[in-house]
Amino acid sequence: MTTTEELVAQVNKILDDIGIDLGELFQEFDPVRLARTLNRNLSLLEELEEELERRVGEGGPSIPVGDRKNRDPHLQWLYRKRHYRTLALERLRSAITAHKIALAILDANYTFKRGSGEIKATEIKDEKVKAIRKPYSIGRVEILPYLAYSGDVLKLLARESLSVRDAFKEIKSRLREQGMVKTRSIRLEVEYFENNRLKKAHVSLPADADIEAELRKQFGRRFRWRVLSLVKTRGVLINNHYTVDNLALAYASFNPEKGAELLGLDIFRYYFLTSPADRETLGVFPGIKSCLDCHYSILDLPFRWDPNFKTGQGSLYVIRKCEMEEQLVGRKKDLSGVPNFLLGGVLLYGISHYDEKKVAEILGIPEDELTGAMKKFVISGLANVLFTKEETKKFDKFMPKSDKAKQFLALLQG
Repeated sequence: MTTTEELVAQVNKILDDIGIDLGELFQEFDPVRLARTLNRNLSLLEELEEELERRVGEGGPSIPVGDRKNRDPHLQWLYRKRHYRTLALERLRSAITAHKIALAILDANYTFKRGSGEIKATEIKDEKVKAIRKPYSIGRVEILPYLAYSGDVLKLLARESLSVRDAFKEIKSRLREQGMVKTRSIRLEVEYFENNRLKKAHVSLPADADIEAELRKQFGRRFRWRVLSLVKTRGVLINNHYTVDNLALAYASFNPEKGAELLGLDIFRYYFLTSPADRETLGVFPGIKSCLDCHYSILDLPFRWDPNFKTGQGSLYVIRKCEMEEQLVGRKKDLSGVPNFLLGGVLLYGISHYDEKKVAEILGIPEDELTGAMKKFVISGLANVLFTKEETKKFDKFMPKSDKAKQFLALLQG
């Protein structure tokens, strides 16, 4: 049985080899061959992680800081040895995250077929598979060569230019920023009379509710209230530092000047081209919020070109889209012919001031397919459910033109 030190050395050697081998593999990009190699590596790395994690454990004492004269050299040696083991485990987890991101990006951008059936990128074990590019992109295939498959984020970054290192810091700081606080609800203490006796109750109401009107419905006219607390939400966009490091390194290395903007656009597309069910399994951005409830500055970067740009614009679009997804629960049968990536384009068209051409450009989807989805959406009658009257007017251009078609549509919508 190998000692822990031997296992740590083995892990570092394997990760070094992976970094060299994958670098050569990207010289001639083949998604099937790449997926097969990533699966083989990932299986080995997860086995090593399980064993190393069992020996090292979670956390533990670090090297103590104090007077050097009073330090016990034997204790220092033990602390240092544990520190090296923990670093190896961190490096291993970073490499595993990079492999998972790469496989998820391949899955999101390619359809893999073996014979007549479709398979996932994680199921590819040989090269008898055909890859077909999808008509839309979630994540960015171009960043695949720059992920830290060896787990050495800082070592890889040290080889890059100053502009790449500055871009890395900017992207990482944006991904780690706390979202702007948003008040979701208000907790109130209400005093009211019931059967000529004074009573107290605690009530929670939405932040935008008419407090007086809501309380009057519940307690009549004789009451008084005070605010106990505000229920607020905030937090980082991606709650996984391995994901943050890999994405920051990849996008900074791919395009130092526009790396943050490209990542913001890809995250925006991720929310608009997928459904809540898709986001639970896709894994392109491990640890990302399934839906947004506050504002993040990185989502503003793709809209800086807009002369009508407002701070929080990108986040507000995503928040609104998440709200509409809740309204669509149970209604998807009316849109059975509209896939999720086109439905996202329809929703962005309705809530924004962009035309269908600009929406297709922002989301990277075919304009003709988006136009066809608009017509189906109008026939479903969901525009009146999801949008305001002003927003619904944007869809008038996709209404049927003939009188017979208009009568049929009126009957269809009741």
